[in-house]
Amino acid sequence: MPRKILRVNMTNLEAKFEDLPQDFAALGGRGMTSTIVSKEVPPTCHPLRIHNKLVIAPGIVTGTRAPTSGRLSLGGKSPLTGGIKEANAGTSFAQMLGRMRIGAVIIEGKHEGDDYFTLKVTNDNAEFQDANKWVGKGLYDTYKALYKEHGDKVGICGVGISAEVLGAMSGVCFNDPEGLPSRYAGRGGLGAVMASKGLKFIIVDETGAPGVEIANKEIFSQGIKKLSNALGEHPVTQPKGGLNSYGTSVLVNIINEAGGLPQRNFSSGQDERAEQISGEVKAEEIKKRGGVRPHFCSPGCVIQCSEVWTKPGGKDPVGVLEYESVWALGANCGIYDLDVIGELNRACNDLGCDTIEAGDTIAVAMEGGLAKFGDGKGALKLMDEIRKKTPTGRFLSQGTEITGKVLGVTRIPTVKGQGLPAYDPRAIKGIGVTYATTPMGADHTAGYAITTEIMGVGGKVDPRDPKKAEISRNLQIATAAVDASGYCLFVAFAVLDIPEGLVGIVESLNGVLGANLTVDDVGVIGKQILDIELDFNKRAGFTATDDRLPEFFMEEKLPPFDGVFDVTDDDLDSVF
Repeated sequence: MPRKILRVNMTNLEAKFEDLPQDFAALGGRGMTSTIVSKEVPPTCHPLRIHNKLVIAPGIVTGTRAPTSGRLSLGGKSPLTGGIKEANAGTSFAQMLGRMRIGAVIIEGKHEGDDYFTLKVTNDNAEFQDANKWVGKGLYDTYKALYKEHGDKVGICGVGISAEVLGAMSGVCFNDPEGLPSRYAGRGGLGAVMASKGLKFIIVDETGAPGVEIANKEIFSQGIKKLSNALGEHPVTQPKGGLNSYGTSVLVNIINEAGGLPQRNFSSGQDERAEQISGEVKAEEIKKRGGVRPHFCSPGCVIQCSEVWTKPGGKDPVGVLEYESVWALGANCGIYDLDVIGELNRACNDLGCDTIEAGDTIAVAMEGGLAKFGDGKGALKLMDEIRKKTPTGRFLSQGTEITGKVLGVTRIPTVKGQGLPAYDPRAIKGIGVTYATTPMGADHTAGYAITTEIMGVGGKVDPRDPKKAEISRNLQIATAAVDASGYCLFVAFAVLDIPEGLVGIVESLNGVLGANLTVDDVGVIGKQILDIELDFNKRAGFTATDDRLPEFFMEEKLPPFDGVFDVTDDDLDSVF
């Protein structure tokens, strides 16, 4: 049985399965979402009106026993950037879609009126249910109730209060293995797109699912063995390696030492207090409290960089505190207390907010006078404004750029309207090139130059050398291909240094697809995806002037090393 598309029309509340077009047969993840968005969404449409669509697609190997897969992509026109968007998450929900042979869910149309709906998807049926009782409710209690109602084996995808007010910082939330609402396709405001359609939740029940069809099981098994060996050998990804022992927050001390950990709304790159919120300190605290560390975001992950953070005594689990979240809600707001950061992260999860955008927004709001840097209670009050849907909460929910403009702040760290992640481009310039030039808006995962600039993976370069166009371009191309595969981006740490691992990835894809791809085809696939996205943005009105960082990065020296972002416009334009 081939894969299928589930097309969901919210205008007439109709959901039907369609055959996957033959020319989509080799697509998955980001390749699938960006292709469908490019073909079906008018680039100049309003992202929150009827013509936009939200596409959800598991990767090619998602749902198989491939190690550290389990990823899916969401795509649409972003309310935050105004361009094409792909947001990515690792979750059992993705694996269920893969095993149900659903290649894509396309949510289109727009329900007229104030009602919200849940879509319940089984192996051979999809039906709508009333979701109005969940409006205005936090996602922690709501997910508990949904599991009680539908059984503890289902997967849940949903949006929160921030999406109900059509906030551009709202993400799409998936369950973690404990059922907590902590796995997010967070970036770009795609939660608002889902809510604008009148869709509140998607529940998937994979009972009777046929599983992912594997065309050549021998090649597939050969490939995943090679990849597993590479992941087990590399110091970043191996058991008891950096990610497994300390999670993504292992980077806090590393980036702070490099002078590139933004503090207090990108006004400094280093602070000795940052050690208090490091991965090492957090791991020790989790151990004391009876949380979980290491942990996987989806079954089958061998890296296991996730965790479950709790209050003292193991109470009130939050879920994972990722590096980006700890930085955004911590150092960037002048907050160096993991308990406060944990509660801010809980608020983001409960409200359905992207933690990066929320942290950037709070920091700009602090600079604009709504709270003081370091004021954890003040930051939590700002999140409560969103919960109460007050006028202040509504503009905060629109993200960093809107908040900065409302408050008259001039240091607004955004590209294409999206808040910057946890690496200051004045200290680490390759990641700045990625921020500027990716079609996604400021997004570290689009071309993670930190691998070579800071971690020495795949080579080693000076992070302060401005000649980074080629590194960023190559990483953006490779990343697009990985995002299509269903593998976690963190497999790149191993395969960049261990070529046999990359061979394994390609063989696993060949095994599923019955294809004859080579390692050289990885770049071709990634380039094709990027070309589709760049073309969409061009048709939406984007020009080279959108591929720039805010001017303060070129003019304000970053303590302690006093660098500026000095990559030339010609170099930025040369990336694509």
